Amino acid sequence: MPSVTLPTAEGGTEIYAPTVRAVAAPPGGVAFPRIAYAAAHVVADPRAMRDPWLTPAIDWEATLAFRRHLWSLGFKVAEAMDTSQRGMGLDWPAAAELIRRSLAEARTVPGADLACGVGTDQLAPAPGVTLDRVRAAYEEQLETVEAAGGRAILMASRALVRAAKGPDDYLRLYGDLIRQARDKLVLHWLGPMFDQQLEGYWGSSDLGAAAETVLTLIREHSTKVEGIKISLLDAGREVALRRRLPEGVLMFTGDDFNYPELIEGDALGISHALLGIFDAIAPVAAAALAALGRDDRARYRELLAPTVPLSRTIFEAPTQFYKAGVVLLAWLNGHQDHFVMVGGMQSARSALHYAQVFRLADAAGLLRDPDRACARMRSLMALHGVG
Repeated sequence: MPSVTLPTAEGGTEIYAPTVRAVAAPPGGVAFPRIAYAAAHVVADPRAMRDPWLTPAIDWEATLAFRRHLWSLGFKVAEAMDTSQRGMGLDWPAAAELIRRSLAEARTVPGADLACGVGTDQLAPAPGVTLDRVRAAYEEQLETVEAAGGRAILMASRALVRAAKGPDDYLRLYGDLIRQARDKLVLHWLGPMFDQQLEGYWGSSDLGAAAETVLTLIREHSTKVEGIKISLLDAGREVALRRRLPEGVLMFTGDDFNYPELIEGDALGISHALLGIFDAIAPVAAAALAALGRDDRARYRELLAPTVPLSRTIFEAPTQFYKAGVVLLAWLNGHQDHFVMVGGMQSARSALHYAQVFRLADAAGLLRDPDRACARMRSLMALHGVG
């Protein structure tokens, strides 16, 4: 029985042996009853001769292989989003290359689909930044995505928070971008718990007032807006907004705390999904969505229930460091051969945090090969002086 010495919250250690059999993913070709985007991480190249804090080095083959893994399970990919460390290690030139490579890769994989994050991260959110510069930055990224044959997810902009004077500036700028876009867009409302520099987005720190601005924008452009992703970690706000969306406009949950009930929905509606946690729990999430498609709601809930404590731990405050837990699980499950992240973000969480992620991943049936997972976890704990 493989085991690993892990730190405990009381300051000691324990010998932990995985006990839960990994959940099997459904066979290929099973249709999901919801649109399900997995926001995918990037795999760093730790062997590149670069300063990892300044210049991202990407292992392109491993990065694209992980996207093929997600597509094989039935997910769409949300490319170059915050899970890919946009603005937290991955700069715009690297993101643009990621977008081009992923779109090209998707054309070689039957049934593969993706949408790509469009933001303004090539523009520093410095004092004095103007709306015209924000618009130009968005347009540059939109042009890059569309020139490569992709569809856009309009990401929130740190620079826009600095430049906008109120809700009307958001309505004008977003309206211009929506009209220019070739295809329908997905909007993304990312809350300050994910990025503190987005406090006051949509022109107000009052989330109710911000929601009214979003609804105004969507109603004015409902024929060009496929949907909106809400990442506020507040199920009540998401459901309230979901019920007010114009007909034909979809809600994509980005709530990594409450996704099972939001995706399942209620008598008045459902949420589709665009989630970072799907990167980490992809086989279990695929099995759960397949069960929901069979209307086996008991099995759907049974599968996802143990992933919620895991997700809440991965996304615990400071929430923006959740990418480290996502990449840890990719490493433990053999999707990459190291636990190194662009920008060195693997150092953002503690050994105690990683130990709890390991325990909860086991409880959720996510450790595909316990021997490999324990061996890799032992090396990580040894690096932290544990064991």
